[in-house]
Amino acid sequence: MENEDQTRLRSVVSYVNRGGRMTVGQQRAWDELWPKLGRTVGELPEGTLDFAAWSGREAPVLVEIGSGMGETTSQLAAAAPELNYVAVEVYEPGLGQLMLRAEKLGVENLRLLHGDAVVLLTEHVEPGTLHGVRLFFPDPWPKKKHHKRRIVSPSFAALVASRLAPGGTFHMATDWENYAEQMLEVCSAEPALKNRYDGWAPRPEWRPVTKFEQRADVEGRVSHDLIFEKR
Repeated sequence: MENEDQTRLRSVVSYVNRGGRMTVGQQRAWDELWPKLGRTVGELPEGTLDFAAWSGREAPVLVEIGSGMGETTSQLAAAAPELNYVAVEVYEPGLGQLMLRAEKLGVENLRLLHGDAVVLLTEHVEPGTLHGVRLFFPDPWPKKKHHKRRIVSPSFAALVASRLAPGGTFHMATDWENYAEQMLEVCSAEPALKNRYDGWAPRPEWRPVTKFEQRADVEGRVSHDLIFEKR
């Protein structure tokens, strides 16, 4: 039988569905680039998604959950051509903008998925196969009564851990102190994960400063990174 946290995970999606009009450029990206670069999670056939066939090569797969408007994601994918980089996002204009940024940078190792990352990981990713999962600045749901909507929970940590290859990493970042503490507590309690550091990870130089970090700095909030790896 499912426990309470497993039931909650099935009902909590990894995003907030926000509408928004696309620019002419973003719409062009959808029209011209999406057929090659993108797929919709809800329209995937049953079973494991073959990332190697989709990308046209065998390479370690890294999944980034919540790519936003793509500025950071495009740079990270460009900086890691040895990876098959997969971005999962629900915001259509954001995916359009990411495609434009990737096109400008000449990125060829990036694929996009529109929809819920929890469904993707649960139904379409083979256990023990991912090189890494990144979750940068997820919706913090700052009000206490909404904390249960946060994506990082015991069941989510277990799900991510189950999809990582041995030594694979789960890298999180947030500028909300109590969410960072929750992430640390939840992932430290997951038997299949171990913290690479004693508490917070040093901020990696390779991770571009996001607009969320810039805003947090202005508002006096400190950003924290956490890096756990599969035992």
